[in-house]
Amino acid sequence: MAAAPAPLAAQPAAARPAAGDGLDGAAFGAFYQRTVRPLWAYLARVSGDRALADDLTQESYVRLLRAGFTGESEEHRRRYLFRIATNLLTDHRRRRREVAAPADRLEAATPPGDGAAGAEAGALRRDLGRLMLTLKPRQRQVLWLAHVEGASHREIAAVLGVAEASVRLILFRTRRKLAALLRRAGYRPEERP
Repeated sequence: MAAAPAPLAAQPAAARPAAGDGLDGAAFGAFYQRTVRPLWAYLARVSGDRALADDLTQESYVRLLRAGFTGESEEHRRRYLFRIATNLLTDHRRRRREVAAPADRLEAATPPGDGAAGAEAGALRRDLGRLMLTLKPRQRQVLWLAHVEGASHREIAAVLGVAEASVRLILFRTRRKLAALLRRAGYRPEERP
């Protein structure tokens, strides 16, 4: 079972890229701690592959450091980082031309709950994870960024490199498709845990 990437500070100095003209070590370390989990979760959910998420997360930070990008604000750096990760994932898909990995790889990405309610919530998460993998990669990206990361349409458009109107349309169609998939799987809107 793959774990979230180790902090850069825990890696040997030779394995860490030089910060160049970008963030200093302390500022980068703090930025890394605030962004590594959301970035890894995004990549794991969208790709369906925890090991790939590990690799792409690490490479995203390496490229951010190499670029020396500091941005105007923390949010600007964060969007730039997610854009790098999205581009890396797209490049990986182009090279591999693989279909999404089985949903069981994603089951460990969400922690189990307590008791019967936790078991039901865990089952719903697994079912939702499987249904998410039936969506196209772009649909999963938009859904994740909107509902998990809380990104606006404008922010999603910047991360994915598409028009804001396209984000609205993709999100609308994806929500409708996912709702239909959930209904076919036996879930009803009034049965939310």
